[in-house]
Amino acid sequence: MRFYSFEIVVEKEPEDDGYFAYSPTVSGVFSNGRTIEDARRNIREAIQQHLAALQALGQPIPQHDNLVLVEALSVGLPA
Repeated sequence: MRFYSFEIVVEKEPEDDGYFAYSPTVSGVFSNGRTIEDARRNIREAIQQHLAALQALGQPIPQHDNLVLVEALSVGLPA
């Protein structure tokens, strides 16, 4: 089994309580979920299905040489 790594972005849905997830590396693949964990699980499944289709068609699996980490950062300022 070969493993691939992908950046994912999880954003709060503006219209409801859910979350939207996508990968900048895998164009056109996205998902959502009620919680952040649901969105992560669902985007993993969507990427796996997309990669399986690419593999079946003999197409290359997209990869970035440098993975980027996106995380929340809190900064305090005096009141």
